[in-house]
Amino acid sequence: MRRLRRESRRQVLYDLLLWFALGVFAAAMGPDPFKDPAAFATVTLPRIGLASVAVLIGRRWPLAALVVLLPLGPWQFGEGFATVDLSWLVPRRDVKILPLLATSPFIMWYAYLTGRRLVAIAPALAAFCAISAVGVGVVWSRGGDLALWVSMLTALAGTYLLPYLLGLLRRRLLQQRTQTRLSAEAQARLRERARIARDMHDSLGHDLALIAVRAAGLELAQGLDEAHVKAAGELRLAAADATERLRQIIGLLREDSDAAPLAPVDEDVAELVRRARSSGMPITLDLAPGPVPGLAHAVVQEGLTNAAKHAPGADVVVRVAPDAVAVRNGRSRSRPTALPGGLGLAGLRERVRLAGGTLTAGPTGDGFELAVTLPRTGEEDPHNSGGNRRPGARRSEHD
Repeated sequence: MRRLRRESRRQVLYDLLLWFALGVFAAAMGPDPFKDPAAFATVTLPRIGLASVAVLIGRRWPLAALVVLLPLGPWQFGEGFATVDLSWLVPRRDVKILPLLATSPFIMWYAYLTGRRLVAIAPALAAFCAISAVGVGVVWSRGGDLALWVSMLTALAGTYLLPYLLGLLRRRLLQQRTQTRLSAEAQARLRERARIARDMHDSLGHDLALIAVRAAGLELAQGLDEAHVKAAGELRLAAADATERLRQIIGLLREDSDAAPLAPVDEDVAELVRRARSSGMPITLDLAPGPVPGLAHAVVQEGLTNAAKHAPGADVVVRVAPDAVAVRNGRSRSRPTALPGGLGLAGLRERVRLAGGTLTAGPTGDGFELAVTLPRTGEEDPHNSGGNRRPGARRSEHD
């Protein structure tokens, strides 16, 4: 009985109205209760009982309701959707096409619900075969002429088959819409993973590179005993190994086709350079007047990270202008702490391309330079943090 309970008052009201309408239409098909009460009791009351059972079970089992309403099906050919003249084929002019009864709309509704809700096709196919068998029996009982076959075939197709196919089509369209929504949600999750991956690569990779720079400085420091020098070397190698493992993990998370921008950062370029300089990197910062581009932080962070990993101890020059950002390092003074081939430049190149700029990276002189040119606009980039604006004259900060 729990399966027959309605989930809301709206469903109860809807089913009551459906039961009332179906009962009235079923009664309209039978004898007059005032002129022939006995016939009304033996014909109409059982029909109303069938209608009650169909409404009771139809919400959850529409195919069962369709079978229950079988005695109220289109087995009479007095009225039809259309009337055609088939005198050229059979000796009848008034052949009914798609015979209609008062209960036909309700049967069509449950046939539609069967296609809309029933996943398995076999039960529906079995029920339609049984219904067709009833139709064949009705035609044979009335003589089986061609006109009756035409009427019966159109009745079965219009009352049962076509509504079922419409319900089935509706279910398939809803399934496709659901699959599209789930696919869009999955793509959104992948984009978020890619964003997190790039954020990890840029921030954690940068911090690990600075740790390696500090460890390399300790290795070369004077006055340390052999144990401390060895520990500093192990720390540098551990930082390099952690950077490589991070790059491999990012490769699993990152999606090359995704280019979602990173969230705005709260740390400006000057603070980024200060942190790197405090780690032992010799850096010269050259800030031009005007707003700092929103991509400046990402460019400088990538350039400093690469310089720390691939050219430890090299002099680094950072230049930032409203339409250009460049990071250049000189000759390396010690062994690199990581292998080339990371994902940072690839992701940064795509971000610069989406911003309408160009990125170049390659050897220059005795070092390496990462340069980005951006279109100059009158408004500050929305990805730029509040602390990145540098009004006034050009400033140069030296190590």
